[in-house]
Amino acid sequence: MEQFIRSDRIRITPPLFYQDDLRRRLIITLNMSRVIQQVLGAVHQENAERLEPVFDRDHPIRSTGEMRIWYTGRPCHVTRKSHINVCVYDSAWEASDAFALENSEAVAAWVKNDHIGFEIPYLYQGVVRKYRPDFLARLVSGEMLILETKGEESEQDQVKRRCLGEWVNAVNAHGGFGRCRWAVVRHPGEIQDILLKQVPGSDNPLPQT
Repeated sequence: MEQFIRSDRIRITPPLFYQDDLRRRLIITLNMSRVIQQVLGAVHQENAERLEPVFDRDHPIRSTGEMRIWYTGRPCHVTRKSHINVCVYDSAWEASDAFALENSEAVAAWVKNDHIGFEIPYLYQGVVRKYRPDFLARLVSGEMLILETKGEESEQDQVKRRCLGEWVNAVNAHGGFGRCRWAVVRHPGEIQDILLKQVPGSDNPLPQT
């Protein structure tokens, strides 16, 4: 780690801080968590032989049928294709995506990931956190699609996506839970294009991620 920090592999902008050794060390010290995150990701990627899912010891398999009743004052709407009879919306964009899932020919069933316990642990700035994607959809093809509604992406969001990609690859390698894939809806209405590619007979299937 010390060799990496002393090397020329860390680029600092503006160059004024990079040229002055004291300022460079100060900036690196203030951003040490980001530096460690990058090194850790590179080491993991270079040395991982295979991906295997690690199951929660207390609840290895979860189901939408296990969700307990809860109350909210937020806007909501009754569903038809979801095992959870009501979907609660956090934004108009999220409501639009839920409507698209409800009415898409490519979707057999879907659920908003709210109070059902689907979480993916990830490490960010030295702290283990939990990532909760927005929607889960079972496609008519039998595949599971994990959807995230996200506009401008931060550095933390990028770490989440990498962990989600690893999770999907690990589940697919396991082979006991069918096939999974994931996608990010970056603009309102984009979900229509993503789901349209899932309709049987489409010439543009969603690429594996």
